[in-house]
Amino acid sequence: MEPTPTDLFAPAASVDAAIRTRRSIRAFLPTPVPDATIRDMLALASRAPSGSNIQPWQAHVLTGATLARLKTRLTRAFLDGEAHQRDYRYYTETIVEPYLDRRRLCGWGLYGTLGIGKGEREKTRAQQARNWQFFDAPMGLVFAIDRALEKGSWLDYGMFLQTIMLAARGYGLHTCAQASIAQYPDLVRAELGIGDDHLVICGIALGYADPDAVVNTFQPARIPLGDYAHFHD
Repeated sequence: MEPTPTDLFAPAASVDAAIRTRRSIRAFLPTPVPDATIRDMLALASRAPSGSNIQPWQAHVLTGATLARLKTRLTRAFLDGEAHQRDYRYYTETIVEPYLDRRRLCGWGLYGTLGIGKGEREKTRAQQARNWQFFDAPMGLVFAIDRALEKGSWLDYGMFLQTIMLAARGYGLHTCAQASIAQYPDLVRAELGIGDDHLVICGIALGYADPDAVVNTFQPARIPLGDYAHFHD
């Protein structure tokens, strides 16, 4: 059952509701997020499982001048075409089917929702730049992991991030997970004082969704259960 508009922007009353109403929000209200709320959310997220209870997460919470400074620096790097290298490869060098088709449908669906057609490069570029503005959210989160840790800890980290995003729904907040923030890891480390012994994983934009923003109506389709679930008697 699809959530109603009221469901989408109200605090989620159950885990099921939190899961169904979580989506990538790309327009936020300027309303500040209370400090106690983010502290409670991060404390809840620390209940996420991790192998041997390693708890590999390191979260940096950004507001005010620090957030503004990082946004300015990252946006400038994007618009100026600065050459930077991620700490890790997010996608395969060649994306094969069916994953390529899913990625294209997501991109075309997002830009189509905004009325941006194929070939409208300036409009596309302007929308892309909003990634490094944290979509105007009043709070940004940046996540780092010790270089010494292996892939298992990265799996653990994903559960931690998902728990944050679901906890946000319980407070009537929304999020957008952003791999884009890790596109300029050296800039992020320099601005936030993160040591070279830690890799920059991603960011999350966090705040109250703008219910009137057209971009927030976009929701990419999920593949049907039969395409990924295999039941063995």
